[in-house]
Amino acid sequence: MTGSVEDAPSVRAPSIISPPSLVELAATTLRRMIVGGELLCGQRIVENRLTRELGISRPPLREALRVLEREGLVRQVPRKGVIVTPLTLHDIYEICTLRAEFERLAVQLGVPVRDPARMRRCREALQAMSAAATAGDEPGYLECSFAFHVSVVGLSGHQRLEEAYRALQLQLMLSMALNRKARSDLESLGGDVARHHRLLEIIDAGDPQAVLAELAAHGDRAFLDGIETKVDGHTEEALQWLHQQRRAQEDQ
Repeated sequence: MTGSVEDAPSVRAPSIISPPSLVELAATTLRRMIVGGELLCGQRIVENRLTRELGISRPPLREALRVLEREGLVRQVPRKGVIVTPLTLHDIYEICTLRAEFERLAVQLGVPVRDPARMRRCREALQAMSAAATAGDEPGYLECSFAFHVSVVGLSGHQRLEEAYRALQLQLMLSMALNRKARSDLESLGGDVARHHRLLEIIDAGDPQAVLAELAAHGDRAFLDGIETKVDGHTEEALQWLHQQRRAQEDQ
């Protein structure tokens, strides 16, 4: 006796994923332009130019800019229009110090590495960095570099710590973009990959103090040279921190 249609096991149809909208594509492109340094902090967004370059009309461009404004990457300024959010010296101080504390805690909790899957994640992130470097994809490289540092934080196995680190993603990538721009004359993308490879080797060796020492000298502060002449927001805390960073560089 054959079963009825009602008796047959239910089969879940695959979910249909909508393609990215024009607004999403424009927001992604603008985000990469900002992180990659094509649109600089403090620079005015010229809508006529972007509609030509992106091949879209004003309505989706303006909606994409509203998405970026909610993310904190652009802001509306009276009589100026939309500008890329400028980073002040105090912003940089807060971003760098918070990043350092997150990574320090992650190393203390996660090194020596007990779960091979966590190291595998780091190696895969490094491979993606290498592929982006070979392709010469600067914005993509910065995204992969951030993913690598997230994987280092992930060594801790501390989900809330990783989520807090991810919450800083766009701000961290802005500071990483500034640093990459400052280092571009001194170090190729391949050289940058080599530095991260060295960091991973030290992590694999299992000495947390050696990892922290390497992170301290990892080269993520090259953009601080002369930074006080390029940005505003010179708070006492930020200036004190900047002097400490320079003394530390001189001691290395």
